[in-house]
Amino acid sequence: MTRRVVAQGTFDLLHPGHLHYLREAASLGDELHVIIARAANIDGKPAPVLSAPQRAEVVDALGVVTAAHIGDPDDIFVPIEAIDPAVIVLGHDQRHDPTALSEALTARGLQADVVRVGPRSPSSDELLSSGQIIDRILATRADH
Repeated sequence: MTRRVVAQGTFDLLHPGHLHYLREAASLGDELHVIIARAANIDGKPAPVLSAPQRAEVVDALGVVTAAHIGDPDDIFVPIEAIDPAVIVLGHDQRHDPTALSEALTARGLQADVVRVGPRSPSSDELLSSGQIIDRILATRADH
């Protein structure tokens, strides 16, 4: 039986922190399905620079990813129901509460383990967030 794993996020301006998260998620199963958040569903941070289809195309091109899916505009559980994962992997900095997510899955008749991966330790001068990358771009290109 194929063990499917789901990771989800914005994945705007892909960086080594994203790669760490996706590699860790992929190691937990046979298939890695990644759900790309729609801009309208993102709260708590600025809207992404790239469109959802562009972000999905980039993530889908990664060797560890079986398939990238754009999230449902109204119900975050729709793609999870379609994929039927054994594991849902949260990134170290994602605001989701694993217990609340597990309870919501159970309420919908879905069974999946919910696990959180740890962060990647940055090397010197390594940027591990899209916000940091954008800030660096603005700082280094301000004079141009």
